[in-house]
Amino acid sequence: MDKNNNKKLNVYISEEEKTLNWEDIQNSFKKMFGNEIYTSWLQKISLIKEYNDYLILGVPTRFFRDWIVSRYLDKILEQVKSFKLSLNRIEFKIIEENRNTQELTKIEELSKITEIKDSILNYNRLNPNLSFDNFILGKSNEVALSYSKRVCEHLSRYNPLYICGGVGLGKTHLLNAIGLNLQSENNVMFISAERFMYHFIKSIKKNDMVNFKDFFRKSSVFIIDDIQFIRGKESLQEEFFHTFNSLMDKGSQIIISADRTPMKLDRVQERIKSRLAGGLVVDIEVPDLELKTKIIKKKILEIQNQFKENINLSDNVIEYIANESKTNIRELIGILNRVIAFSRVHNKILTTADCKNILKDVFSQIRVITVDKIQNIVSNYFNIPLNDMLSQRRSRPLARPRQIAMYLAKKMTTRSLPEIGRRFANRDHTTVIHAVKTITRLIEQDDEMKKNIGQLKNLLLENQN
Repeated sequence: MDKNNNKKLNVYISEEEKTLNWEDIQNSFKKMFGNEIYTSWLQKISLIKEYNDYLILGVPTRFFRDWIVSRYLDKILEQVKSFKLSLNRIEFKIIEENRNTQELTKIEELSKITEIKDSILNYNRLNPNLSFDNFILGKSNEVALSYSKRVCEHLSRYNPLYICGGVGLGKTHLLNAIGLNLQSENNVMFISAERFMYHFIKSIKKNDMVNFKDFFRKSSVFIIDDIQFIRGKESLQEEFFHTFNSLMDKGSQIIISADRTPMKLDRVQERIKSRLAGGLVVDIEVPDLELKTKIIKKKILEIQNQFKENINLSDNVIEYIANESKTNIRELIGILNRVIAFSRVHNKILTTADCKNILKDVFSQIRVITVDKIQNIVSNYFNIPLNDMLSQRRSRPLARPRQIAMYLAKKMTTRSLPEIGRRFANRDHTTVIHAVKTITRLIEQDDEMKKNIGQLKNLLLENQN
């Protein structure tokens, strides 16, 4: 008799057969499919009845059943067969739909639709201040700006339009400007990938996927920001893929932004990357000195007009700020605000020497080091492919460099723990915490590790842009 027979299970089974331990099987699902798919779909499967050659499993809704059957059934059967070889079939029974759905429809249907619409409007309003008129043109963004305007003149000519570039370079500004330009004559949907995922999960939990699909697929202009957020989220990628195809089939214009080109989106389905790359891909580069100077001067004028006060920064000071800022436009504005605030408080006209003192911590070497740069240098240092280092594999030759890269990202950038985790293939922030603690301990105990970290820091500082 198998040892699992001693455990209490709410199943029917003949005395001759081995009783399945459903908890063990669920744990195997988690390992096979990953935590995200397991939590979203497989965790809610229950074992109702067990026979010699097939199982009856319970699922909460028909939608759950159809989704699981179409995507995961073969692997589920393969997995349960490893626990009991005689099994060759799985049947599903809906166990939470035994209620008066007509009454629920009358009471909830309108409120469900309204909730989706209101929630999206609250979080994804177009910002009237982010228009084409106040987008500052430079060599680094002229191509992206040009094609953003062309899309507004000729819908579906460049479809999808994919705008990529680093953080704080103006991608969201352009997407917003396109939405503002087209909203008067089109049904414009503007949403971040993160909010898209939020509504997707919420609709699944409320068994309201029909309204979700209808709402997102009826737009004539679909704008989605930061598409890299879908990396590693299989169920979300499935829904995005079908939404994308549905919109393309009906001729809707799709505009997408990301922090990298389509083919560099790791842990994203190849068919999605292929479709994203099938339109027009334009990138925004780091601004040059001329553009940064123009941005600073325009921002000074805006502040003067808004607060009705004179801001006196010399050309030398403006040039110093523009030249020393190595990151992005968003941080450039933050640096400018800091200088203006200091000038205001001390009521003095600042010199370049004053700015050097004010901004000495901002313009330190740490500020210009990015997570991407750390990942590339660490993978090259240990002679391993970057994709392998960011993968889910846990072998020692990959795990240790991955932890070192996380440690350096925490110590040498200003990114938060959740941000760093997301840049390492959407890992949880607790993984980053563990990596930092591990490497900190090893530096104290292992001279070789201390030497490696020192050399990597030197490489990062030598490779500043």
